Amino acid sequence: MALTVNDVDRFEAFRPRLEALAYRLLGSASEAEDAVQETFLRWQAAGTGHIRVPEAWLTKALTNLCLNQLTSARARRETYVGQWLPEPLLAGDPMLGPADTAEQRESVSYAVLALLERLSPGERAVYVLRAAFDYPHREIAEILDITEASSQQIFHRAKKHVADGKARAEIDMAAARRVVDKFLAAATSGETEPLVRLLTQDAVAVGDGGGKVPARAKGFEGALAVAKFMRGLFTPAKAKRDMVGGSPEVHVTSANGGPAIVAVVDGRVVGVMCLEITADGISAFRNQVNPGKLARATRRWAAEDHGEPLFHAF
Repeated sequence: MALTVNDVDRFEAFRPRLEALAYRLLGSASEAEDAVQETFLRWQAAGTGHIRVPEAWLTKALTNLCLNQLTSARARRETYVGQWLPEPLLAGDPMLGPADTAEQRESVSYAVLALLERLSPGERAVYVLRAAFDYPHREIAEILDITEASSQQIFHRAKKHVADGKARAEIDMAAARRVVDKFLAAATSGETEPLVRLLTQDAVAVGDGGGKVPARAKGFEGALAVAKFMRGLFTPAKAKRDMVGGSPEVHVTSANGGPAIVAVVDGRVVGVMCLEITADGISAFRNQVNPGKLARATRRWAAEDHGEPLFHAF
C-alpha cells in the first residue's frame, strides 16, 4: 500500500528514536538500522489509516522484530569466533538516543550493553523500554503482550542482574580523561609496574576480532595479566602495522558516553577501546577491532575534525 508524504514524514520523525531503541536492544548499529527499515516496510504494508497512535504501533512492531532477532542471535553468538562485544558508537552519534537522565546515559554505556547480553530477550526488552525510554509498565505490557505486574517483576529482576554485574561507581569524564592520559603514558613506557598501579586488582581486558582480526578468545583477568597485555599491545612491531595497514593514529574521545581510545589508519577506524574507570582505578578494557563493527564509527569519525593524534601506535 502506497504511503502518503505525510505518512513517510511521520515515520521519519520517529526514526531516530526507533534506531536508538533498536541499538540498545541489539547492541549492533547495522542490525538496528535493518530492524528500523523492516519496521518501515511493515508500516507501509499495514496501511496507516486505522493506526491511532503511530508511536505505540511502531514501537511495538520494532520491539517484536528485535525480540525475534535476539532469539536467533543467541544461537549465532554461540558459534561466534572469540568474544562478542557490542558495536561502539562515538560521541555525537544520534543513535545514542536520549541522555537526559542518569539511567538513560547508563543504558547505552558500553559496560551495560555488554551486561545486557546476559539477560533473556524479554528481560532486555523490558529493561531498555523502562530504563532508557521511561515507558510506564502499562505500555510495556501492551508492547510485549504481558501483564503489567509481569513487566514490573521482569524489570526489577533485570535491573538487579545489571547492578550485580556493574563495577564500582564510575568517576566523572574530566577525571576519567586524566586517568586515560596516565594510562597511555604508562602503556607506552615499556614498563609493567606503572600500568599495574592504574588498574583495579580484578581488572579485565577483552577484545572482539570476530575472527577477522586476531583477538584472544578468553579475556585477560587480574591487574598483572592485563598490564602485561597492554604493555605488549602498545609495543611497536612490524607485524601489527602490516595487519592494520599502517601505524595507527591514537586519539582519546568518548564512545557510548564513556572514555575511549580510538586507533585510526588513513581515516579508517581500526579499533575502539572502551575503558571502565572507577575511583579505584581502571576496571575494564573492552576493545572492538572487528572491522564489521567499525564501519559506522569510521563514518562518524570522518564527519568531524579531531585534531592531531596524541601519537602513532606501534
